[in-house]
Amino acid sequence: MPPTSIVRSSKKKGTNINSTGMAAPKTRVSSKQHRIHFLHALGFIKIPRQLYEGVRVLIVAASGKTQSAQLRLSADKFTLWIRTTKNAKSYFAKTVTEDRAIDVGEIDRIQRGQSTQQFEKAKKKQIHGTPTTPVAQPKLHRNMSSGSNSVTSSSAGGASYSTAMIQHFDPELSFSIVFRGAHTLDLMAMEVDECDELTTTLDRILEAYQRAKTRVANDVLLLRYVWLDVDKDKTGYMNVSTIGKVFGQINFEMKTKDLHANYEKFGKILGLDRSGRRRGLTFEQSAGFLHYIRRNTWMVKPVNVIWNEIFGEVMNNGKKRETVSDKTFLEHFMRGKQGQMKTTILDVRKLFRKMHDMEISHDSSAEKMDLNRITKDQFEAFLFASENDAFDPEKEEFDMSDMTQPLSEYWINSSHNTYLVGDQYTSQSSVEMYSNALYRGCRCLELDIWDGSKTLNGTPIPVVWHGHTMTTKILFVEIIKTIKVFLNFHPDTFPLILSFENHCSLAYQEVMAEQLIRVLGASLYIPTEASLHGELPSPKQLRGMVIIKGRRPNGTEADAYDTDDDASVDYGATSLIGGLVLDGLEENANLEKHGVSPNLARLTLFHGNKHKTWEESLWSPRYHMHSFSENKVRSKCRHKEAQTWIMYNQSHMSRTYPAGARVDSSNYNPLLAWSTGCQLVALNFQTQDAFLKLNDGRFRENGNCGYVLKPSSLMVNDGYSPNRAAVRISIRVLSGSCLPKPIGQRSGDCIDPYVKVSVFDIKNDEKESIISYPTSIAHANGFFPIWSQEKFSFTIENWAVAMLQLTVYDKTKDEFIASSSIPVSCLRRGIRSVKLYDATNTRSGAFAFASLLLDLKMGHVVAEI
Repeated sequence: MPPTSIVRSSKKKGTNINSTGMAAPKTRVSSKQHRIHFLHALGFIKIPRQLYEGVRVLIVAASGKTQSAQLRLSADKFTLWIRTTKNAKSYFAKTVTEDRAIDVGEIDRIQRGQSTQQFEKAKKKQIHGTPTTPVAQPKLHRNMSSGSNSVTSSSAGGASYSTAMIQHFDPELSFSIVFRGAHTLDLMAMEVDECDELTTTLDRILEAYQRAKTRVANDVLLLRYVWLDVDKDKTGYMNVSTIGKVFGQINFEMKTKDLHANYEKFGKILGLDRSGRRRGLTFEQSAGFLHYIRRNTWMVKPVNVIWNEIFGEVMNNGKKRETVSDKTFLEHFMRGKQGQMKTTILDVRKLFRKMHDMEISHDSSAEKMDLNRITKDQFEAFLFASENDAFDPEKEEFDMSDMTQPLSEYWINSSHNTYLVGDQYTSQSSVEMYSNALYRGCRCLELDIWDGSKTLNGTPIPVVWHGHTMTTKILFVEIIKTIKVFLNFHPDTFPLILSFENHCSLAYQEVMAEQLIRVLGASLYIPTEASLHGELPSPKQLRGMVIIKGRRPNGTEADAYDTDDDASVDYGATSLIGGLVLDGLEENANLEKHGVSPNLARLTLFHGNKHKTWEESLWSPRYHMHSFSENKVRSKCRHKEAQTWIMYNQSHMSRTYPAGARVDSSNYNPLLAWSTGCQLVALNFQTQDAFLKLNDGRFRENGNCGYVLKPSSLMVNDGYSPNRAAVRISIRVLSGSCLPKPIGQRSGDCIDPYVKVSVFDIKNDEKESIISYPTSIAHANGFFPIWSQEKFSFTIENWAVAMLQLTVYDKTKDEFIASSSIPVSCLRRGIRSVKLYDATNTRSGAFAFASLLLDLKMGHVVAEI
């Protein structure tokens, strides 16, 4: 159950004891009286009555089989229950009912349509069946033992499955509950209206939960996240042995003897008798116990040091400092330490009211306080709040006024080989990867399109795959449908660019053009002749539209069949992989043989043509663009072409992509391409490496809308300055909060976390630079790890593109836990928190609360480099 603010009476007359065991006067005016507690935060959402009672849905498996289930919401709306029933194999056998509890905090998003691997595979199984195991006609019977009237089916082999296995998959009935890491629970509703009602309701619950949880301390939220696991008998209490399991789950190691001693002492502080202590602690009391353990640790907590250094351990009247006033907080902390000179006393008072409004279970004195003062516990909560993030909130927030420049003025979140699940040689191709990329913020998607088979009536079927390899094929039209589904539910999305690597003959290109028009409809941007002259349109002008990048011949033979560098062989790497010719040669041959379909060409805005000289490129039409491999990016910078390339990118577009030798789909460092003003720096989104995480951090700016205005040094009016003033930063990693186990595991040994602090930069000689330092190891403590006071210093030469990356590892096996990447241009100095993200760039489930606390100093180097 969620935390509450119940104040329990003690045996001592005239005092109250709350969950921390801290005494407070009985008569007081609470600042929280009129607040809606987190427990009731979802109460205002209107829920269809049948969702409380249970709505019938079908769970879709990748095999094509479906299982009937019941979807039900708990009374407090914090838990979703999925009830399934395994059918009896005989008349006398009992059915087995299973309930799966899903905490709202586990859910990343609700997704409509057939864009998950489960739906894709299930649909293929249903349409094509399997060569070795044809689908048998089911034998129908009544599920007599359960007393229900549901019709089930069983095969001759005795395995049971629903008759819905041979039901048509309808996108309008399909939806998925998507968890961290893009894992899904794929469901089908019985009716379209029911599906819309369910998904809309779940969306509203998630939105309300995300707003409400900002008013609750992270350690309380973490306890609530594991509560369903440990309170399996639903008593509402945790005894000492259960709390020991909780400690293991939240990565805090404590000897059994010490745990029992502290538990007994805390229970007595609460006024619990022996039977009460045996019964256990309520949720709120358990949260208080966690704080009690953390507060009484032998380790020196950074918040105590910060509090004493900035505000003083003793007040002017000689008493120990328990609180700090708004004026002292403004002058000594916000302006003096944090450097926020524009912050006013009104800003601080607004912030203080939020701190008073937070449900911090261990803060008793907050309820009797002056609203213009905060306690040390509230100060600590503020340190980890979003308002104190190291990533400047103003730069993280979306700014519509920045969306009116030509497309060439933006860095655009871009992917390479978007369809692949893994490597470029043997992995699967999946429509779901397009959906995943879109939700991750990607706005330029790549499609490698080839001639497929034909329908029975001879209609060509274009397919997408990595040609001349063992990767699987998916239908071109299914990708376009997935993109349209995304646009239907996100109509305000800034333009999606489809980068076509076109290997198709004319007949297949004609089908591609027809499918684009039919599926995308008004969402497809079709350039007019007039629109091709002058500067490129802005993201605001193209909002909600899909743009095609491919070929738009001007009628001359040379231009029509010129080879886009994106498809040409990267001779800086290799032209053969296991004896297989790379795609570019095949595409070039196809273009020379077939040309470009006029119907497809007229739908295309960006015309990819081969780079010859910068002089020629600068005079080409704005809609002409180039593509370069990572090796050519380095080569051009090495040959001092960066300045000219920046000039080109002020009015034209460039796309960069990984070298052909990266068969494993590894990524390259995107900073060098960004530093030359390249807009479409395409990375392999299926590979969760440090370079993709840099991309995540770059596009966290501007609300993760996928478009970030390039820095002034790369834009039209400012030009390129080779003399860039250097910036020096120093970082101390102070502590962490609520760090999970690797990949969010719920069991296993406590982690031994350490942090790798890395700065990615571009030096003035246009070479990439990566400098990293590790912290010490915090042994067996991910709940509140404290590190030693090592200071790491860096000199940043290109602060406009440089990135800071903080990565947490478990030393036991050097496993990745979480990370955060922040553009240096978006950093704020002072004592700052850093939100950590999992490998898929999400903060849900166990990762929703993971943070670091830094002491960060920044300053310009006096001399220019």
